[in-house]
Amino acid sequence: MNQQGDFVRLLREEGYQFQPSPMPHVPTETLSPAMTQGTTVLAVKYQDGVLVAGDRRATAGNIVMYDRTEKVLELDRSSVIAIAGAPATAFEMARVLEHSFKYYRRSQLQDLSFEGKLRALTKLLKDNSPAALAGTGAVAPIFAGYDSQQQTSKIFFYDILGAEFEGVDHAISGSGSPTIRGILHYLNRWSEQPLSHYDEEQAIVLILKLLVSAAEFDSATGGINREAHLFPTMKCITEQGIVTVPSDRLRMLFDAQVAHHV
Repeated sequence: MNQQGDFVRLLREEGYQFQPSPMPHVPTETLSPAMTQGTTVLAVKYQDGVLVAGDRRATAGNIVMYDRTEKVLELDRSSVIAIAGAPATAFEMARVLEHSFKYYRRSQLQDLSFEGKLRALTKLLKDNSPAALAGTGAVAPIFAGYDSQQQTSKIFFYDILGAEFEGVDHAISGSGSPTIRGILHYLNRWSEQPLSHYDEEQAIVLILKLLVSAAEFDSATGGINREAHLFPTMKCITEQGIVTVPSDRLRMLFDAQVAHHV
């Protein structure tokens, strides 16, 4: 039996009967289940390490499902994963990685190498490829951490099938990525200083501006809601470990350096 194609086609080939379309003028064949998706995440290298951030919105089609999603998840003392795609699959991957890293540390009395962590995430993504191709569990994450052997912070990003790429200066994933990628390329190449020369405050303000810009052109990106005290999740990764940027600091920087330009 030919089982190629999307998940809806597979269900139809297996004999599943869809209910009549609630919109008579739209054929049932054009309707697909709206999967919950999470966007947008990015990582930027700055003077002291890597700053990883994500907006808070999760959507299903044109519906906002949740506006307080945590998309930047700590895996151990020196690495995080930022998720874009299906949250259910991504959260499970993060839990598996967290427990795997913890088990290795306790059984081997040392942390898993940075390369080992990359391979672990690649394997999870490859194992998830059938669901990704079916359209029911695609995840395109960013992995960032401190490599103790090379004594530097690193960024890697992945496609939904597990192909791995290193982000030299930055990485972006999710539906808001086209807007952010263009801005970062411009700034890194033609501004007065490259991104790697930014201090921590400059990097935080830049990411706040980037997510506001992405939200202007992408409805799936949540941006910033000052009234609801909703700000992006941001984590700094340096030689000293991982530090979460408090929302109060984000609000102060937003009010002082971003809001008056919005």
